Amino acid sequence: MIILIAPEKDVENEIEILHQLFEAGLTNYHLRKPFKGYEEHSEYLKAIDKKYHNRIVVHYFHELLNEFNLKGVHLQEQPRVDLKVHLQEYVESFKCKGKSVSSSFHEPEILHNCSVNFDYHLLSPVFSSISKSGYKGKGFDVNHINRTIIGMGGINHSTIERTLELGFKGVGVLGGVWNAENPIESFQKIKNVFEMSVSS
Repeated sequence: MIILIAPEKDVENEIEILHQLFEAGLTNYHLRKPFKGYEEHSEYLKAIDKKYHNRIVVHYFHELLNEFNLKGVHLQEQPRVDLKVHLQEYVESFKCKGKSVSSSFHEPEILHNCSVNFDYHLLSPVFSSISKSGYKGKGFDVNHINRTIIGMGGINHSTIERTLELGFKGVGVLGGVWNAENPIESFQKIKNVFEMSVSS
């Protein structure tokens, strides 16, 4: 599984690039725009061809799923913690509609002990971040945790094999695509290496 996270701040020709990425085989796009409000999220989604909406997961404004046929929702760490005893109920409210629910973690043991088993779990930082300076990688080994864990932080085509060796079932990419000179080319390279590593 390859997940592409949206750039926090809009990049030039972003929607156009995104359409090309979907055409190149992107199946999981996490819409994470912390500086956009509900209306801006709505406008962003309206600019994307409807046929790709079922590949998009939203981090903010989960109620967008009432308006758009999206793939699912993502719970960032703090909102997950804040839900406390209501977490299971919240997750089920989306799962019962056939939507995916994922969440972010920064410590393997917290992930391991979480009472809710998400469709997949993002764990970061595996390697030092490409998009955030000073975000040092921790080289987490998750072979002992029997859950679908996606490694994030410093992921590009050259770190994929190591990520899979550490027990991750997939990769989450941000800077490895959006900071590249050619995002489409970079994504295709990541996809090819990932598919080869998984099948070998």
